[in-house]
Amino acid sequence: MAQAPAAMTAHAANRIGTLRESSLHAALKDWYARPGDRFEVDVEHSIIDIVRGDLLIEIQTRNLAGLKRKLQRLAEGHTVHLVYPIAREKWIVRLDVDNETTLSRRKSPKRGRIEHLFMEMVNIAVLTAHPNLSLEVLLIREEEVWTKGKSEHRRSWRHGGWARYDRRLIEVVEQRIFQTPAAYLPLLPDSLPVEFTNHQLAHALGQPGYLAERMSYCLRHMGVLKVAGKRGHAFLFRRIELPDEP
Repeated sequence: MAQAPAAMTAHAANRIGTLRESSLHAALKDWYARPGDRFEVDVEHSIIDIVRGDLLIEIQTRNLAGLKRKLQRLAEGHTVHLVYPIAREKWIVRLDVDNETTLSRRKSPKRGRIEHLFMEMVNIAVLTAHPNLSLEVLLIREEEVWTKGKSEHRRSWRHGGWARYDRRLIEVVEQRIFQTPAAYLPLLPDSLPVEFTNHQLAHALGQPGYLAERMSYCLRHMGVLKVAGKRGHAFLFRRIELPDEP
């Protein structure tokens, strides 16, 4: 679908190490940029990745919960668009101690999907109802780089002394924008009954129960699901039909 450069641009490369910006973050910022955009702009004591006219664009590659206060504050007086990437396809690259020589490159069996955004949204789900805030999910192909050389990340004995060094963008393959809470309803599988449990949701998604639990939690706080009762010890959920996006 949407292509991205295989290698970082000069803009992206120059920022690595100065703001501890990952290659992925920098490359997505370059990929998303349009003529006339301004970068790293101070808005109300917060550094914004991209300012496009009156629109503030924040690209967050991990830990959406860490943005909660920033998003709350900025959305009160500005239109804010949050961009979050999920790796549909990931390649694991291992570097030698010089952090340059590639020792191996293999494809990870894990495949990300749109619904995985709920793993990060528990603490900011209620913000999705704010009229000045929208979310865009990018499904990407990426490289995750590990090293035994110098790295800002702590090494783990569980990984044999390896530490994650960087993430690199290969390609953006899909975009999906959520402007209102109603836009999240289509993520619920059509095969679900009118009232359903987390177990049924997990089965319909083909995903683990913990993802279904976080998804139903977020959708309830977004105002698109409600608790309709219980079946045994399990809560029953029902969709709340909302107006379509304009």
